[in-house]
This record gives sequence, structure tokens and C-alpha cells, in this order.
Amino acid sequence: MDLTTTYMGLKLHNPIIAGSSGLTDSIQKIQKLERSGAGAIVLKSIFEEEIVFEHEDILKEAEAAGINLDQFDYYDFHLKGEKVKKYIELIKGSKNNVSVPIIASINCVYSHEWISFTEQIQEAGADAIELNMFFLPSDFSRSSQEQESMYFKVIERLIQTASIPVALKISYYFSNLGQIIQRLSNSGVAGLVLFNRFFSPDIDIDKLKIKPSFVYSTPAELAISLRWIAIMANKVGCDLAASTGVHDGNAVIKQILAGAKAVQVVSSLYKNGPEHIRTMQDTLKKWMTDHSYTCLSDFRGKMSQEAASNPAVFDRVQFMKYFS
Repeated sequence: MDLTTTYMGLKLHNPIIAGSSGLTDSIQKIQKLERSGAGAIVLKSIFEEEIVFEHEDILKEAEAAGINLDQFDYYDFHLKGEKVKKYIELIKGSKNNVSVPIIASINCVYSHEWISFTEQIQEAGADAIELNMFFLPSDFSRSSQEQESMYFKVIERLIQTASIPVALKISYYFSNLGQIIQRLSNSGVAGLVLFNRFFSPDIDIDKLKIKPSFVYSTPAELAISLRWIAIMANKVGCDLAASTGVHDGNAVIKQILAGAKAVQVVSSLYKNGPEHIRTMQDTLKKWMTDHSYTCLSDFRGKMSQEAASNPAVFDRVQFMKYFS
């Protein structure tokens, strides 16, 4: 039974990737994920704000030391902040202690002054970079076109710097999602991850405070990424990975049938432990045996919109009344 797949040009011994989370923030946790069968591991994200703040701290130090800031070249200056240093150490330690692909993750906002950090990520040995990008459509000062153009500006700058594959993790908050996925897939990225999941606010009606809610995904959330993986399979210029709502082996099977090269898992690992990856693999293997498939390519995309017997079902948005 061959579960191997390629994602962004990286060979994975199975399609189940441990997504970026608190489960991937230390070498010990990463080793456990590898032992549990993860095909690749996305490190916990370093946030752009953390990198930029360290940049500002370094500038303050330079000014205090009497360095002429007009001649100060941040891009040639050695970053020495603790956040960045620890992240580089995490990449190096991971590469020295596990054999599966290690994907660094950067959580991005509008700025792109952190892009020089890419060189350090590459030198540390990361196999790829995943940009987790999302601009909430509540910025009334920017048009939708301006917001969308920021994705391409950041990607263009990063692709020019990076010599390792770059994946982009996006949301489904776009005015023309199908078209933007297609355009992004042809921007030079090696992979697109559909979709990222956000902090969700709630209101404590007794304390009158904002609090987090729905921290973990649910199996029902699989439907959104499943629809769009199926619609976009064979219409994009890069690999597709599915994320959010993948809680068991059946969900892995569905996403591959829809056309995904790989799936990212987080919430189910929090709930069931890293060992749950083996359970998901066992489900996948049994299903493949029952259906006489020997490798993932035998059935990948078999239920995509292009291949489905009723492709219109993926475009349906209204419920139908089947029984009177």
C-alpha cells in the first residue's frame, strides 16, 4: 500500500501534515509527531509583528549606540531578537532530529519588511515556507482590489528572495474566490492551503468582556474546503492542500478524492493526541484495500467537479426540498 505523495515538490511518506499550532512549537513535540506518522510538519507560526517589533528594537539600539541611521541597512543587519533567534533554533533543531519535511510558517499582515527573514529560514534548513495570510474585509480604508493586490505584492517580493518552495494559506473571504485562487496559484507559489481558520470572538454577557470561542474546528467545517478543493482541482497551477475540519481518516479520503495533494490536521490532534495520525492512516489503508486502490494517485481527484458524474452539485448554494 503506497501512501506517498508529493506536495510543493517535497516527497511525503503519507498525505497527513501536522499543521501549524502549539503542537509544533518544540523539538520534543515535533519528534512525537514524526513518530506518530506525520508526513510533514508545519512549525508554529512566527507572527510578522514579532519580527517587525524586533526590527524596531534593533533600530533603537543602533540609535542609542550612535550609529548613523541614514546608513543603517536593516537587510544586511544581523537580527538578534529572541523571537527570531528561537525560531531559527527551532528550525535547525527540527531538521537535525526528524527526517520528515519541515515547513516554516509566517503569519502575515500588510507589511512585508520581514521578507529578508526568508534568507535565515533557508539557511536554517527549512524545506519550505508557508505564508498564513488574511486581511479581514473590515478595513474600510482599502478597496477589495487594494486588499487583494497586497497578496500578490508580498508573494512577488518573497518569491524573488526564496529558493525553497512557498505555500500560501488563505481564507475564503474573497469577492471572487475561484478566480483569486486560480490567479494566486499562477503567481509562483508551489502550494495553496484551503483554508486558514481564525480567532473567533464571543461575548461574556455577565462580565461584559470579549472572549475566544470555537477554538477547535469541528468535522462539519470540512464542507467548505471540500467544496473548493473539488471545484479548483485541475484548474490551478500549483498543489492544493486541504485544511480545517479534517478530524478522521474518512475526511482525509474525501479531500484526496476531491483533488487534494495533502491535508493539514490540528484540532483532531489536540483532541485525540498525535497518535491519532496512525488511526487516520489505518482508515485510509483499509478503505484503499476495500476499493482495490494501491496508491493515492489511483483515486486522487476522482470526485472533483471535473470528474464527478454530477458536477453541478458543487455549484449549488441553495437547499432543495426533496420531500413534500
